[in-house]
Amino acid sequence: MSIKEERMDRAAVLHIPLSQYAFAKSEHTLVIRIRAKKEDLSGCDLYYGDRACRKTPIEFYRIPMHVCAEDACFQYYEAEIHSVYNRICYYFKLIKGQEWAYYYGDRFTETLADFYLGDQVVDGRSEYYQYPIILKEEIPDVPEWFKTAVVYNIFPDSFASGKRSLENRAEEKRLEDGRICRSRLGGTLRGIRENLDYIQGMGFTCLYLNPVFSGGEYHKYDVLDYYHIDPCLGTEADFQELVEELHRRGMKIIIDGVFNHCSWEFFAFEDVAAKGRASRYCKWFYGLEFPVRKPENADEVPNYTCFAYERRMPKLNTAEREVQMYFADVGAYWIQKYHVDGWRLDVANEIHRNFWRSFRSAVKSADPDAVLIGEVWENAETWLRGDAFDSTMNYEFRRICRDYLAAGSPDGRSAACQFEQMRLRYPTNIVNGQLNLIDSHDVPRFLSLCRGDLGKWKMACILLMLMPGVPSLFYGDERKIQGIMENEYRKGMAWEEKEDVCDFVRELIRIRKEYIDGSTGYHPVWGMIRSGVFAFARENAGCEITAVMNPGDACAVPEMGDRRVLLENECREGWIGQGGYGVWLRDKGR
Repeated sequence: MSIKEERMDRAAVLHIPLSQYAFAKSEHTLVIRIRAKKEDLSGCDLYYGDRACRKTPIEFYRIPMHVCAEDACFQYYEAEIHSVYNRICYYFKLIKGQEWAYYYGDRFTETLADFYLGDQVVDGRSEYYQYPIILKEEIPDVPEWFKTAVVYNIFPDSFASGKRSLENRAEEKRLEDGRICRSRLGGTLRGIRENLDYIQGMGFTCLYLNPVFSGGEYHKYDVLDYYHIDPCLGTEADFQELVEELHRRGMKIIIDGVFNHCSWEFFAFEDVAAKGRASRYCKWFYGLEFPVRKPENADEVPNYTCFAYERRMPKLNTAEREVQMYFADVGAYWIQKYHVDGWRLDVANEIHRNFWRSFRSAVKSADPDAVLIGEVWENAETWLRGDAFDSTMNYEFRRICRDYLAAGSPDGRSAACQFEQMRLRYPTNIVNGQLNLIDSHDVPRFLSLCRGDLGKWKMACILLMLMPGVPSLFYGDERKIQGIMENEYRKGMAWEEKEDVCDFVRELIRIRKEYIDGSTGYHPVWGMIRSGVFAFARENAGCEITAVMNPGDACAVPEMGDRRVLLENECREGWIGQGGYGVWLRDKGR
């Protein structure tokens, strides 16, 4: 090694066993990754062997690793092990010019783990990195149908009460026991069913409905009864008809499960409030002080734990076995009786893990293809190991889109690096099943964040529909709904708006369905990324789609040659200028 040659940056090297750096794709396929400083290594090899090998020393096999991703600081190397062995040990050889080192057991060395004492070999196989055994049942994955789904998210009260119409009228309905349910805008399940042609006509294949169970307030996140539909939204018969019509059309439905908290009029909490320590449901709730007091004033602090600061929503003790069994039954009930296709799970990261294990077991026993989507806003790796959720709501995707498109000075390279980090958060099959979104019932509308700039919103929609993951569009985004405050971004469906943006969404979904499948890879097109410009490609054996966008004042990007235009705006002779976007196709069969 030359005296002037910089040494390998060993502090930048990272490998984490049994994580997104080492995961099984099938019973005989392992994906192994390692991180290194950007442009530091000249080569990286993976060596693997049968950790239960009868030979001493173990016979290892070499696989060259390739760069699968990069960000501002690091490059990530990847290799796939295709082997008859399902118990693997492995190590790395890192190379920089004339310098090289083996890396295993989180240490660098120029010797392997085997030691020789005269003619005898002391086998050091336990010191190598280990994938102890690939068990088919423990390979985290997402139901196949969900990976190709295109989701339309509806807030039921705000969508429709008839065909292309919404009453926009508040209402109260009384349950048989006297408890009151309220609506704000009058949307119903029947209204959703009457507009399925509109939803399916844009290309959506799955509905995700915010809560539909009996609840006191219009949002229905304060559940009174987990076994009945809220009367303001309709009846159990209305719900059954909706599900059956969706399935007749080849569509799916996901419903919202609110199990972290309930209404203070939920039967178990009412029993605690009435009977105090004598109630059999005392263990169902957190932080109870007796006598339990329901504060009339919103500023008064309740003497029980509740969701956030909502006194009307006491927090359930999900570590309690009876609570787990009750809600596991709820989870299976809606699958078995109405054949819903999955659950979106509210405040999922505040709930005990054993609760989710019981819930998952009950739901998957009722339907192995039912999807479970957790509401986890941060890195959800710990929840995606096969014992809790199949997927989570990908708010990180929304944050990157917001920072890139809604910021005053867009940075295409920073966006590309952040998307790379997001893509490496989880095993590939889990990444492909993340529920990507730009809007939901909990955040200001993306079009408002873009200050009404429809071009920037359309660029976000390109990212939503064409990047890895499952796209979820919030109702009314396609009709230019805006709003910063809760009542605004949950406003009534803008049925009166023209459908020009619907046509844009429809075309994007068509492109996704026609050209992107389970084998389609992803990579940033670094040669086009500059200043405010971001570009990425989706490629499979048959074709390559390239999407380019320029929301800022950056220079135009090079023309796309003989690629066929699928979608473009503000393009001149194959160039994208300020405020422009384009999607092009290269057909490999031609």
